Amino acid sequence: EVQLVESGGGLAHPGGSLTLSCVGSGFTFASYDMSWVRQAPGKGVEWVAAIKSNGRDTDYADSVKERFTISRNNSKKTLYLQMNSLNPEDTATYYCVAGPHRGGVAVSQADFIYWGQGTQVNVSS
Repeated sequence: EVQLVESGGGLAHPGGSLTLSCVGSGFTFASYDMSWVRQAPGKGVEWVAAIKSNGRDTDYADSVKERFTISRNNSKKTLYLQMNSLNPEDTATYYCVAGPHRGGVAVSQADFIYWGQGTQVNVSS
């Protein structure tokens, strides 16, 4: 059974930091490009960041560029998202997803092969 299990969400103050983790199992994690996507209350799913299977190539949405860092440890089958300088607009459920990012920010369920269950991030003073 394929599983992607996120953790690390919670409450942060504006300007604060959080690190999300996602552990994969049931598939060859090291062979898949991975991304983080998010869904804010009442909004569609938004692509946030992507990393190639080799871990060397990354890409970010303009809204998080220079604030968020995506990384992975293939030996631990784990994907990370370091989030700095958080603001209330970052409040969302964050999902770890597997598969290539084909461009654009808007995301639909069919755009990625595997999805995690999500972890909630709330940024509030």
